[in-house]
Amino acid sequence: MTSAIPRSQSKFNLTAYLISDGPAGFLLSWVAGFVDTSAFIILFGLFTAHVTGNIALAGSSFVSDDTETTITRLLMLPTFVVTVALTSLLARYARSQKWCVFGVLLTAEAIALAVFLSLGTSLCPALLLDVQEELILPIGISGVIAMAIQNALMKEAKGVFKSYIPTTVMTGNTTQLTIDVVQFVIAKFSKVQDESTKKEAEEAAERISRFIPTIAGFALGGLLAACFVLASESWWSLSLPLIVISILAIAAYVEHNRTITA
Repeated sequence: MTSAIPRSQSKFNLTAYLISDGPAGFLLSWVAGFVDTSAFIILFGLFTAHVTGNIALAGSSFVSDDTETTITRLLMLPTFVVTVALTSLLARYARSQKWCVFGVLLTAEAIALAVFLSLGTSLCPALLLDVQEELILPIGISGVIAMAIQNALMKEAKGVFKSYIPTTVMTGNTTQLTIDVVQFVIAKFSKVQDESTKKEAEEAAERISRFIPTIAGFALGGLLAACFVLASESWWSLSLPLIVISILAIAAYVEHNRTITA
């Protein structure tokens, strides 16, 4: 006679599922794609997630003798660096206090997104009437801060993710996915099917399963943002990423408390 599965184990744990590798990676990438695309459209070509892209844009503005635009783009990089440093310090402090690091950093990102949304909704009407760098700058900085926090939390939330996968820039992810697909195909169709070849195929398949949701999430986020922004010309669509990050933060806190009390 087989023993019955305990009731606590047979239930689907939604919060644990949300912060697991696949769902969390997809949702965080979706947020980054949505925020980056929205900002790029409304802020006239400013990146908030792909901040290094602003260097190329700064170069273009410099050649065009557009000093204000050049300065705005260049300021995004130090903003990103300082925010990552502060996020790392916050994560270290949270760990020393035995807090939920993932939840704390997600809360910090939610606050930054709320500021981004608030500045956008208040300044965007004037910005749409006249392109003014003094309006673009504070909105852009708040968006870069939110995405810098997300970049750092992928590194600092140790124990949450199996391995580090960026959720804000997809160039490296796409490169690795392509390499893994090649490795998988070669190993799968190799004439010599020994243990080494099978292991190689399994490892490549496992990595592919983690990279695909991340890349798909970013692409879908960008597509949905373009649809929302172009259709409504409204900054309020950025409330969607804020809601997603808030839900993830709540799930992280719930799981942390469950682990402590278990």
